[in-house]
This record gives sequence, structure tokens and C-alpha cells, in this order.
Amino acid sequence: MIVTLIIVCEIGFWVLLAAGLSVRYLLRMPRTGMALLLCEPLLEVVLLVVTALDLKNGADPSWKHGLAALYIGYTVGHGHRTVKWLDGHAAHRIGGAPKPPRPPRYGMARARHEGRVWLGTLLAAAVATGLLQIAMWYVDDPSRTTSLESWQYTAWRAAGIHGLIALTYAIWPKRAPSGERPEERPAGARGSDPTCGSAAWARPATTDPQPYDDTAPRPTERSV
Repeated sequence: MIVTLIIVCEIGFWVLLAAGLSVRYLLRMPRTGMALLLCEPLLEVVLLVVTALDLKNGADPSWKHGLAALYIGYTVGHGHRTVKWLDGHAAHRIGGAPKPPRPPRYGMARARHEGRVWLGTLLAAAVATGLLQIAMWYVDDPSRTTSLESWQYTAWRAAGIHGLIALTYAIWPKRAPSGERPEERPAGARGSDPTCGSAAWARPATTDPQPYDDTAPRPTERSV
């Protein structure tokens, strides 16, 4: 029952996402499309209520309840970022908006990006742990909640592994391959322009032609 509901919620997430973006950009109904996108958290609420009712009806806590908590946590931690990314690409391809900027791939900019993504995983682990702890208090039987406690460790192990991977980008920043142009700086960013040393990009202080002065003295012609 719980596993089936998780699958239904996952399918419903993508169905609501596709419907919301289609209504927002294809049918030019941004408010209705946004309303459909805002309905997505209701899926997690339904899953949470059904899981609680399952425990209340006497079901033994198992891996299914732990998986449900991790799924809800992942949606809270990364769902908004996923929707924002897809919304930006839909606005570009369907709505004619400018192409959304790609995440940085090299250097400390990539490390900061990976760190922000890891914060989403950290939030997911915290939410899952909180839900599992509430379930354990609700059951109030340590002999029946061992599986839920193991899922708490699983959530933090996943967050720890992801954190170590994100940390490697800061310790060993990824460099751009030789011959590839450096990533463009965002508008307004300070710092030297890596192309300033190139003669092709050099520009004089002004490119306006000097006006011709008819009153200027001319050199006299030398007699032959």
C-alpha cells in the first residue's frame, strides 16, 4: 500500500509539473499553471497522512514507512530546485524567454554550486529524520521501531556521502580543459577580463573618426 502510494505520488509529481508548465506557457494562463504547480506539495501531505493512518491501524513499522519519510524529505529538499530548473527551460523553449544560465562547471564557482545542492540534501535528511522520530514516538515501542531508526542512519549516511563529494570540488577545484574558453562572468562581476590580453579584443579609447579641420595650417609645397 505505502510503496504503491509512493509510486503514485512520484508519477503525480511529474504529471502535475507537466500540466502546470503546459497551462502556464502553452495556454498562456500563468496563474492557473502556478496553481497546478502549487498542488504538488499536497501529494506529500497525502502520503504523510496515509503513512500515519497505517501506523495507527496497527501496522508494524517497516522499510516502507522509512522509504516514505525519505521520499518526503527528498521532495522538500530538492523539489523546489527541480521545479525552478524545469520552469526556466520551459519559459525559454515555449515562452520565448532568455535561455537560463547553466550552473558553473569549473573552479570555486562549481564548488559553491555543489555546496548549495548539498544543503538541499541536508534539509532532506533533517526532514526525514524528524518524520521518522515522530513515528517512533507515536508507536512508543522500541522493539517495533528498529527499522525506522535504521532509516534515520541511512538518511544521514546519504547526506554525509554527498557532503564529501561536494567538498572535493572545493579541495580540488575542477579546471577547464585546455583550449576551452573560460566561463563568462556574470554581468556586473568584478575582476580582470581574461580576454584583455588578446589583441583581437583590444580597443582604442575612442573609435570616432577625428573631424577634418579645413582651417588647420597645411605644409607648404617644396619647389622642384
